[in-house]
Amino acid sequence: MIETTELAPGYRIPRIVRGGWQLAGDHGAVDRERAVAEIGRFVDAGLDAVDGADIYTGVETLYGAFNEARRAQGLPLLKVHTKCVPDFDDLARVDEPYIRRIVERSLSRLRMPRLDLVQFHWWAYGVPGWVEAAQALAALQREGLIAHVGATNFDTPHTLALLDAGVPLVSLQVQYSLLDRRPEQALVPQAGPRGVQLLCYGTLAGGFFSEAWLGQPEPVLPGQTPAPRAQVLSNRSLIKYKLVIDDFGGWEAFQQLLQALQRIGQRHGVGIATVATRWVLDRPGVAAAIVGSRYADHLPQTLAVFGLQLDAQDHALLDPLLAAHPGPQGDTYALERDKEGRHGRIMKYNLNKS
Repeated sequence: MIETTELAPGYRIPRIVRGGWQLAGDHGAVDRERAVAEIGRFVDAGLDAVDGADIYTGVETLYGAFNEARRAQGLPLLKVHTKCVPDFDDLARVDEPYIRRIVERSLSRLRMPRLDLVQFHWWAYGVPGWVEAAQALAALQREGLIAHVGATNFDTPHTLALLDAGVPLVSLQVQYSLLDRRPEQALVPQAGPRGVQLLCYGTLAGGFFSEAWLGQPEPVLPGQTPAPRAQVLSNRSLIKYKLVIDDFGGWEAFQQLLQALQRIGQRHGVGIATVATRWVLDRPGVAAAIVGSRYADHLPQTLAVFGLQLDAQDHALLDPLLAAHPGPQGDTYALERDKEGRHGRIMKYNLNKS
């Protein structure tokens, strides 16, 4: 039985949203025809919502092609959550026409008269204009070009400021996992009562939460000397989440967590990834977890989340580990906003350029 949730009045989504970052090419070549065809397997299984972005190369166009074929067959369309991410170098010049251009381009790529959800991102709070840019999205919502407005990677004070400015946020997309529990410190207790629900990425730490990494030597970042059998990470997603693992407590602590997840999974007949996803879905304020994939290879594992209930014995195994390793500190996305810091240096800041 697929779990669903009402993200906004009259707008219901499954509690697993298929992520689109892996379709943008950073994870390797994408077989476009196969990717489009296998979206149908997710929809047929009840997972009819996907995450994308204006800055994910080719992903909006891919979703648009899928929906065009569905429309021609008279079938229900895919629910598409996209983003509005002004380039870092453009922030001082962002105005209503700039925001409108991003939205109208997404409409064209997706072949939709109205966007289901647009999630707003702003790279640097020190550059003024972020409230006005979000208000421009709200105006486009009133115009009928957007159904719902959300945000992504905003911390607690700035999320509340957008709400206070009248931006009708229904959701906030944030990194949230067993490794990174920053959202529960302030964001959930302060923004949750005001109607903001979380759409969580990083739930599987880019694939680190899997049996494939259990018992493996610590991988290294590019430029570092690997130990015997150790992998050099070249995938930007894995590099990103290896930094999160380091903040969690390092590779040994992560291996202890994987072992605990394996034991729990064996009790319930599921895999590590399923347990890690279920833990996030059970957290207060969480509407859905975003699980990325290029194809449908792991669809059965994903669906197994809905049949899993973590019990007191499971939490008794996890809670001491989590207490000993609080993970990254500070508010949501605060570490990543430092362009010169470990997390910020791997970001790509200007992907909206023509």
